[in-house]
Amino acid sequence: MKTYRDHYFIKAKQDNYPARSVYKIREADKRFRLLRVGQKVLDLGASPGSWSLYAAQKIGAQGRLVAMDLNPLSVELPAQGIFVLGDVFDETSKARQTLVEQGPFDVVLSDMAPKTTGIKFADQAKSLDLAFQALAICRECLIKGGTFVVKFFEAHEAKALLEEMRRVFERVQGFKPKSSRAESREMFFVAMGKK
Repeated sequence: MKTYRDHYFIKAKQDNYPARSVYKIREADKRFRLLRVGQKVLDLGASPGSWSLYAAQKIGAQGRLVAMDLNPLSVELPAQGIFVLGDVFDETSKARQTLVEQGPFDVVLSDMAPKTTGIKFADQAKSLDLAFQALAICRECLIKGGTFVVKFFEAHEAKALLEEMRRVFERVQGFKPKSSRAESREMFFVAMGKK
């Protein structure tokens, strides 16, 4: 029996992406027009690499993609992309050094997710913490007018994240892609026009 999940999983393999998550960023891009030729894009939580591959295609050879994760990519990036294995939140890491050297960026994408425990409230709290940390990166290395896309697990406390993002961006909108699994608690905020 085919399921909703199977459709996107199979489609990702047919389209040569390592994961079904590519359709989430593609939906967001189609709706909000996030990515354009020549942009500099930072992809946080890039593994296995679907968002990075999609972003690299959209920005073209004239653009620049910097992908970072604690886990390696399962794909090779095109020439305009570099991957850094490491913790971008560690001030002494190569990832942090690369962030400073390669920035500022036009777009920051964050598909980061914590290692889940199955304890709903703990997982939500860790997810929101990652989203807040990604927002801090945006304050540091996103251009004025820049765009930020961040994943988090739905929780009442997400209102605090929304409020903080509204202080930093002109427009913030919640987004739940059709390609997310029905049972998934993941949600995205798309923020445009960094102040």
